[in-house]
Amino acid sequence: MMDEVAPLPTADPVRPFARGDRPPAPAFAALDLGTNNCRMLVGAPSADGFRVLDSFSRTVRLGEGLHHTGCLCPSAMDRAIAAISICAERLDRRPVRALRAVATEACRRATNGAAFLARVKLETGLVFSVISAREEAELAVESCTPLLAGTGRRALLFDIGGGSTELAWVRLDAGAAPRLIGYLSLPVGVVTLAERFGAAGFTAVGFAAMVDDVAARLAEFEQVHCIARELRDGGVTLLGTSGTITTLAGVAMGLERYRRELVDGAVLTGAAAEAALAVLRALGPDGLSAHPCVGPDRVEFVLPGCAVFAAITRVWPAPRVVVADRGLREGMLLRLMRADRERPRSVSRSAPPLARRSAVQPGRDPAAA
Repeated sequence: MMDEVAPLPTADPVRPFARGDRPPAPAFAALDLGTNNCRMLVGAPSADGFRVLDSFSRTVRLGEGLHHTGCLCPSAMDRAIAAISICAERLDRRPVRALRAVATEACRRATNGAAFLARVKLETGLVFSVISAREEAELAVESCTPLLAGTGRRALLFDIGGGSTELAWVRLDAGAAPRLIGYLSLPVGVVTLAERFGAAGFTAVGFAAMVDDVAARLAEFEQVHCIARELRDGGVTLLGTSGTITTLAGVAMGLERYRRELVDGAVLTGAAAEAALAVLRALGPDGLSAHPCVGPDRVEFVLPGCAVFAAITRVWPAPRVVVADRGLREGMLLRLMRADRERPRSVSRSAPPLARRSAVQPGRDPAAA
């Protein structure tokens, strides 16, 4: 299937930091606490975007049981705080000019979300803000903007998360930043579907039910924006950013191990995506656990994510989809760096990067240090 996956030529602001290069200063950090994962990204500005200096990702399953109880359970909170503590320790060893830490759907929905984030602040010193679904969509669009350059007049971006799925309907004008026309946040993600359907999600009937459930939720958004008609008229790009779409791309490309540099920016044809989805469905739990693009931590979440993707492409059958291995963290870093550039020179250039434990910084409580 290699002939069905091609890189999308684009200027890319996210560049890996090569050993031996001298990183530009200052550094910035972004943390994303989602329903399923805790992620951190540290970067420094470069001429065409930023260089990645450090990254971290861990499955924490913060939203475990949330669908049934409406609150975060103690073991899930403990896992999340353990991962956040690792991020805090790594940031203590690296001076950053500014950082931002955000929480998404799990903390938006949980009745004890605010109490949990207060505990995070007390135990790690990191201050997380709960962002809206709209800002999630905007950050995803910002991070993926380079992949949309020259692709058409409209784009539909989807981000399949743990507790929700975000969609952004975007207008593309030459020489201008993408403009958000409409957005949708579905309270359905890989964790919520996995908890609702359980082992049935591995069966043909259960998988079809998941697809039907999500497709029905997309109907109103389609009715408002008539995206299917726009797709038929041409000039519309479908872009996916999530573990689901990157996994499908890795399978389609036959990768023996996941490689971001090959997947991010690839273009997956509809036929290739459908074939990769069929491969994953046929593997079963043991096969998924052993697959190099999946692994044991994601076994129960892959097919729910595939069901969301199948529903999206049922409602909006695009001939191809652009694959993005980027999201909120990259969007936050780009915003932090742009804000720093736009500050008066005497403010933004005179002060050196500050160690986290020696000064107050955005997102950091010095009293907890």
